[in-house]
Amino acid sequence: MKECREVKKISQNELAKLIQAHHSIIGKYERDEVKPSIDVAVKIANVLNTTVGFLLGETEDNNAFQDPLMLKRLNDINILPSREKEALLLTLDAFLRDYKAKKAYS
Repeated sequence: MKECREVKKISQNELAKLIQAHHSIIGKYERDEVKPSIDVAVKIANVLNTTVGFLLGETEDNNAFQDPLMLKRLNDINILPSREKEALLLTLDAFLRDYKAKKAYS
């Protein structure tokens, strides 16, 4: 949750206001001292543009659009000038191809 909040540049206090909770509870959630109710978890996920599952660590679906850090990276790549974007994507494609080939032969 902390990672998601920081990517969105929202303070604990701001998040608490957005979900209509006391500011001290956010820190407790982030330190796993207290678990939010389902209703509160849904509110937090909505504010942070993610899912309750992602906040709970259920990332098996590997959906990059639910991972706020990956989404930030994708947005940063998207605003690059076309020449730089193309160079980065070619490099990324080569890396992924090599990784998949190594995995297939190991």
